[in-house]
Amino acid sequence: MSDAPVSGPAALPASADVVLLGGGLAGLTLALQLRQQDAALRIVVIERHRHPVREAAFKVGESTVEIGAHYLANVLGLREHLDSQHIRKFGFRFFFSDGRTDIDACTELGVSRILPTPSWQIDRGRLENHLGDLARERGIDFIDGAVVRGVDLGEGDAPHAVRCERDGETHTVHARWLVDASGRAGVLKRKLGLAKPNAHDANAVWWRVDGHLDPNDWSDDAQWRDRCTPPDRWRSTNHLCGPGYWVWMIPLSSGAHSIGIVCDAAMHPLETMNSHAKATAWLQQHQPRLADALDASEHTVQDFMFLRHFSYDCAQVFSRERWALTGEAGLFLDPFYSPGSDFIALSNTYIADLIARDRAGTLFGPYTAMYEQLYRSFYENTLTLYQDQYPLFGDAQVMPLKVIWDYTFYWALLAPLYCGGLQCDLGVLGRVRDAFVRGSELNRAMQPLLRAWGERNRIEAMSTPDGRLLDQYRPAWFHTLNAELHEPADAETFVARTESNLRLMARLAAELRAQARIAHPELDTAALDALLACETVDVDAEPLLSPIWYAQREAALEPA
Repeated sequence: MSDAPVSGPAALPASADVVLLGGGLAGLTLALQLRQQDAALRIVVIERHRHPVREAAFKVGESTVEIGAHYLANVLGLREHLDSQHIRKFGFRFFFSDGRTDIDACTELGVSRILPTPSWQIDRGRLENHLGDLARERGIDFIDGAVVRGVDLGEGDAPHAVRCERDGETHTVHARWLVDASGRAGVLKRKLGLAKPNAHDANAVWWRVDGHLDPNDWSDDAQWRDRCTPPDRWRSTNHLCGPGYWVWMIPLSSGAHSIGIVCDAAMHPLETMNSHAKATAWLQQHQPRLADALDASEHTVQDFMFLRHFSYDCAQVFSRERWALTGEAGLFLDPFYSPGSDFIALSNTYIADLIARDRAGTLFGPYTAMYEQLYRSFYENTLTLYQDQYPLFGDAQVMPLKVIWDYTFYWALLAPLYCGGLQCDLGVLGRVRDAFVRGSELNRAMQPLLRAWGERNRIEAMSTPDGRLLDQYRPAWFHTLNAELHEPADAETFVARTESNLRLMARLAAELRAQARIAHPELDTAALDALLACETVDVDAEPLLSPIWYAQREAALEPA
């Protein structure tokens, strides 16, 4: 249960240093981060929902990964709350189970033991209630039940004005800084015409049910159930995968389970699943074991929602005119690797730094352009992991290799920068810029190769789930990448580690290229060949992945 809320807000102040439009996860975490940074800062948060909000069936975005988890636990100091009021995640887990009821005969990708760097499954209602209480305890004017009616941006040094309505009364608040954290409402984005589409066309439906669902209950095979220690598959973000789609299963600490279907719009039209009855029928066809489990009387449906074309871009998120966008008010990618809280952590940290520079009387304008470029680079690199890749999602051979590659890219370069507290250190960023560019280029060459590999597999009907556990805990190098995310590192250690991680990426890229050629000698690897020719790759080193990862074709058991 959430702690008892503190007393509600007083009347809206007439002025503030910062006004945040939206008191959800993005807005409240930024408010708390700003308060930690500057105890004298006058902060107003305007939120349309009344608090406390409902638990469980409140919002999606319930799975965290390493950047977002680090932000919540360590930057904001919420580790005790996360440990006591939410669920420690047992990593991501993937079952290649389209049309199957025999889950124990499907290829499984995940960890057999929990990895060192923690992440959590969060009940958004419970967390946002706690954040709202903390905000008020720390002197932030958190105004819930209020609707923003208009925004007037000040020119030059003139303050911005926000008009809002609460309990039938209209108020105006003037502020030097204005941050839009209003989610998909996108108050500033709409006003300024900043909305941009991207080329990733996917839809989603989701709902919450009473009670927890445990994949271990879907098999009578004791050996299969005990492949994980402890046998807590239910604590994972479980992905049930098939061609063009994946289904999420996320447990919530309030005693509910979150279920979602995310699909390539062309392969699985939204109209086939945009009601609970249709979604249930769709599951009966594609993931019948889950459909059967949900049919139990104890799994009462709490809600049902759907969203078309959920992925989008934004022309600008940080401005020298003292406004910014954070969270889904700016841009959004895809929930497959749960990056939503990562992007909140990144944008909030850039915004907090800009406000601190302004408060100190230093020139902050040039930093808005640099932070915009860095944030956009993170977005565009992450977009490559999803765009045009959904046809791969049912491939029990290539998709596990893509997942291990995508994790390696994230843990080798992107996550260490944030977890090391170096996101705004332009000196360090300058020293690792070349490594980041090379890593990005390797990833941009790898994604089309994986896609082409999967296309050839579909033509030759090569990918058949076979009951293997592809255990991400076992490769020592992979375990080390994860462990280093929560090991303190000074600038010198970080720079050296980045170069080492890039060499590891190059080794993995060379190994995957070799296996792709074994599977399909005709595949075009020219782009990757050119990049690897410029990297130092130890061709005599032991393979990074054991033969079981390539066991879909006998020839692939040959050394890389």
